[in-house]
Amino acid sequence: MTELTERSQRRTGLRIWLIVTQLLAFASILLSFPLIVVYGMADQGQGVPPQFYLAFFYPIFPLTMSIGAWMAFVRRKNMLAAILSGLSLSLIPVMVFIWTNL
Repeated sequence: MTELTERSQRRTGLRIWLIVTQLLAFASILLSFPLIVVYGMADQGQGVPPQFYLAFFYPIFPLTMSIGAWMAFVRRKNMLAAILSGLSLSLIPVMVFIWTNL
């Protein structure tokens, strides 16, 4: 009986980790939309800057990692779920760099 409660407590902690990291990833995705607009409007015949492509394709990575994390969680692959959920935050420094170098 104690093994069952210990296992469910680990799953609860993992569930909290998944939710927190993916809320942060969602917030970073929301912050990428103004960048897309700013860089998309700044074309002025010079072509689209590379930062536009980074901001435009950025949401694909966190969304893919989040979906993979929840799929691993459902399949009870706890370590993989934790790693994929953490990876969903790995590109946030890129977004911070783009925001600070407008």
